[in-house]
Amino acid sequence: MIRETSSSTTTTTMTTQASKLYGKDLSVYDDLDVDTLLSQLSPEEISLLAKEVDPDDNLLPPSQRCGYECEKEPTGPLDRKKLIEHINKQALETPDRPEAKPFVAGVIRGKKWVPPEQSQKERDADEQIAIDLGDEYEHALNDATQEEIIDLAAILGFHSMMNQDQYHASLLNKGQPIGLGWDGITKATQPKAYPAEPPNPTDIDKTIRQVQEDDHTLTDLNWNNIKNISDEKFETLFEALSENTHLEVLSLTNTGLTDRVALKLAEALERNQTLRVLNIETNFISPPVIVKLVKALLKSRTIEELRAANQRSQVLGNKIEMEITQLVEANPSLLRLGLHLEYNDARHRVASHLQRNIDRRRREAQEVRCAATIRLPRASLKKIEVPESISSMSPSPSPQPFTLLTDENNTDCVVPSSPELSPSTPEDETPFEPI
Repeated sequence: MIRETSSSTTTTTMTTQASKLYGKDLSVYDDLDVDTLLSQLSPEEISLLAKEVDPDDNLLPPSQRCGYECEKEPTGPLDRKKLIEHINKQALETPDRPEAKPFVAGVIRGKKWVPPEQSQKERDADEQIAIDLGDEYEHALNDATQEEIIDLAAILGFHSMMNQDQYHASLLNKGQPIGLGWDGITKATQPKAYPAEPPNPTDIDKTIRQVQEDDHTLTDLNWNNIKNISDEKFETLFEALSENTHLEVLSLTNTGLTDRVALKLAEALERNQTLRVLNIETNFISPPVIVKLVKALLKSRTIEELRAANQRSQVLGNKIEMEITQLVEANPSLLRLGLHLEYNDARHRVASHLQRNIDRRRREAQEVRCAATIRLPRASLKKIEVPESISSMSPSPSPQPFTLLTDENNTDCVVPSSPELSPSTPEDETPFEPI
């Protein structure tokens, strides 16, 4: 290394020697033929060379990245239980390594670590910054009780300074729990013991017979949380469901539904005309089969609510979500969909279409109520006469007074004040025009 120094510039020149291998430059080995070298090695030397492998080489299988080779013959098939017992026995029989200095309680073995002293600059940086809050605030904080300080910490959002009971007590202004001050901050809240849910008492065979016989008393079938239901019983239920005309709610949550029986359910949904609510959450249905279930709703168009979340695959994927979105947008009867959609576009489009379906259903129900109101006798309607001066403000070319009729359900319908009844119209009924 040569260094030249002047008053204005400093120049440094570094000279690095060429890398060498076994005393020779690497350029000497450039012309060597690797195949020729390998042909000159003995089998023992080649095996030793093969053991010198890179354990991080992804191009080699894991079995070839380890230099250990077991040359013993297998003694028999693998017995995991006996292998674990042998390992535990060998660990108990192997003596522990002798300690250079035996352990004695309260005695430090070896050199105790002492943290280095901080410099004056570091101590100055760790000192708290003095903030002048003013005499009024300092006096209020100095005279504040422990409960008031905890309430102030809750208001300021210092959640780590208190436990859950103290935080909620501060927000609800209930007063701090007795015996919980700053010493109770790190104490966890005792968990509440909730009793386990009782098992589902539904008789599977009996409900299957009721569905097969189209029993009019069975409108809600609940098989939730029933374990070990065979695929044959599911298939029998779904075959009977296609011809049933009274069942309206079917709940199969956490029953172990698989793709094979879910396809049978999709076929039954295409033929059933009365089912309104279907719940198949927490099962083992794959995303493509969920698409087929949603597609089956387009043929019957009676299902108003479908819940199919928490399946074997938590993430459906963009392709599956777009297919479900297109199927939902083509369904005019679906009002609620319980399905986790990851992408914002799919969630927004599905939510908007479901809201349009709900609005359309509400308008249809309002028109039906209004039609039934006009058919009621006049004694059950409240008549509100609208003055002719107000009715003359109508933009129609020939304004005329009108009457607002309201029934007990506050359903309003507008009718002319002096309608001309046709011969086919009864005297106690009035034609109407819904708002």
